[in-house]
Formats: sequence, C-alpha cells, structure tokens
Amino acid sequence: MARGKSGRVVLEIDPELKRRLYATLETSQQTMKEWFIREAEELVYGEKQPSLFDNPEDNKADQDK
Repeated sequence: MARGKSGRVVLEIDPELKRRLYATLETSQQTMKEWFIREAEELVYGEKQPSLFDNPEDNKADQDK
C-alpha cells in the first residue's frame, strides 16, 4: 500500500457506504474531515484526550483516588 508524506488520506469505498456515511454526517452536522480526525485521534491516542480547558488540579485529584 502506497504511503505518501502529504497530509492526504485517500480511500476507495463502496459508493453506497459513502453515500450513507455522508448522509449520516450531515444529520450530525459534521464534515468527513472532522469525523475522521476525531476517530483517528481516539484510535491512536485512546478514549479520552485531555482538553485545553481541563483543570490540572481536577486531574490530580482523580489520580490521588
């Protein structure tokens, strides 16, 4: 499988699956890019990503339990 160094991901999928995926994303007001990045980050980094808005003290309290 070819892997380039650009930031592009190219997939060939069944046209019906593609149609249904876009329809589903439209109902949830997401783009394919937003959905893919969120799913890829979850797969690579795990279930919970720390938020920029998380309070570090809250995380410390959770670890102390």
